[in-house]
Amino acid sequence: MNEALLRELVPAVIGVLVRRGADFAEAEDAVQDAMVEAVRVWPDDMPQDPKGWLVTVAWRKFLDAARADTSRRRREVRVETEPSPGPGEAADDTLQLYFLCAHPSLTPASAVALTLRAVGGLTTRQIAQAYLVPEATMAQRISRAKRTVSDVRFNQRGDVATVLRVLYLVFNEGYSGDVDLAAEAIRLTRQLAAKTHHEEVAGLLALMLLHHARRAARTGPDGRLVPLAEQDRSLWDTRLIAEGVDVLQAALMRDRLGEFQAQAAVAALHADARTAAETDWVQIVEWYDELVRLTGNPVARLNRAVAVGEADGPRAGLAALAELDPSLPRYTAAAAYLHERDGDPATAARLYAQAARSAPNLPERDHLTRQAARLNAQLRT
Repeated sequence: MNEALLRELVPAVIGVLVRRGADFAEAEDAVQDAMVEAVRVWPDDMPQDPKGWLVTVAWRKFLDAARADTSRRRREVRVETEPSPGPGEAADDTLQLYFLCAHPSLTPASAVALTLRAVGGLTTRQIAQAYLVPEATMAQRISRAKRTVSDVRFNQRGDVATVLRVLYLVFNEGYSGDVDLAAEAIRLTRQLAAKTHHEEVAGLLALMLLHHARRAARTGPDGRLVPLAEQDRSLWDTRLIAEGVDVLQAALMRDRLGEFQAQAAVAALHADARTAAETDWVQIVEWYDELVRLTGNPVARLNRAVAVGEADGPRAGLAALAELDPSLPRYTAAAAYLHERDGDPATAARLYAQAARSAPNLPERDHLTRQAARLNAQLRT
């Protein structure tokens, strides 16, 4: 097979798909899939018109992906906003696809990225934001993953840990991002929990349920973001909270702590507080200590710094924050909050405005902008 010819044809085929109505990223994905098919077919059956063959196959791949995306979105609409408690339904093909894309030939990071793109339906930009890397870097990672599995037989399932990472990121995007996939992620995690007694599967399910329980209180009637401390707790779903706590307690009793159980424990402590003032911040710091020990995750360290500011005072929180990389997402917003609590509204207002400019989504940007405007108005009086 003439690989040079194949590479030479790619830009022209992408151009054809774009002119037919695909956006560039969709066209690029479809052509990548067509190239995988060419690698499989051409050595034994070289087409007389290679470009025409690639255009036909790539366009078919694009249409298949578009239909699959439409079906997935319709399925999401059918899923109830508040998932019902109890054991999951019989596993469907979606969960199987998650396992297959998490193939042993891929690194965990590449498997997660490929699965989010191919099965989860997230864009390359959304995946890059979740991984704290540039979009171009993530695009290259996904392309390499596709090439790696292009000649691999999918008869080996990926490991549970990788699948959990994918489900966690899909839920996060659905919970706080542009795509409503939270209920679908919960549905699939229920299925996985029904099939295995893995304590981290239970931990992830508990974490999802406890976060999802607060969904109705996260935005006001006008669509504005409502911070946790200001949420109307009567809107929290106590049924989901009770289920999440039960699932978490059963997992913790196995005495094999993992990162999702630690995160769920933090969420459970928030859910247990009748008011924001009653939150047990000392215990929350202790759970963040466990989470940092388990993962070393910089975002966990950032959240711990804020919790330290609540438990031991804003100066202690700012000291913990100073040890972290200022380029971390939401670092500036955390600094603004702690400076405001420390009685420095001028610095807090400046940092809120700075954080708003780099906010990952519109509701968060609007919230931070309003915080800056509120403090600036106070400073003028």
